[in-house]
Amino acid sequence: MAEPRRPSPAKEPSVAGARFLIVEARYYDEIGAMLLEGATAALKKAGATFDVIGVPGALEIPAAIVMSVEARELEDDPYAGAIALGCVIRGETYHFEIVAGESSRALMDISVSLPLPVGNGVLTVENEAQAIVRADPKQGDKGGDAARAALALHRLKAGLV
Repeated sequence: MAEPRRPSPAKEPSVAGARFLIVEARYYDEIGAMLLEGATAALKKAGATFDVIGVPGALEIPAAIVMSVEARELEDDPYAGAIALGCVIRGETYHFEIVAGESSRALMDISVSLPLPVGNGVLTVENEAQAIVRADPKQGDKGGDAARAALALHRLKAGLV
């Protein structure tokens, strides 16, 4: 299988000084803390800055992103991108499907309508053990992956204009 072409780091637009928004749902506090650790480490490594906003759950993340982005645009200091962090664990009811599907759909709507680079780090898992493995920066590092996705989209956008 062919590997995707990757630009050399020297040719990528810099993200130094770019400000990103992290919106984290802390319904599962330990998992949220690990996701945030991974995301902030990736942003710091890239030289970006960030603001962190907490919300109760995954369904509140998209609204918080839109409100925050609009507020920053009014101040003429827009965000370079956003990172959504949270966790939805399957339970015994249909609620899992609603929360997982609707939060993901709303994040995609934001990314294509604004357009805003969005990294989706909302875990959708069967149980807490799966969530911990995926969230832990030393294992799955899905918070870091979400930040790196937002950074990559920001670089793409910067290279297009």
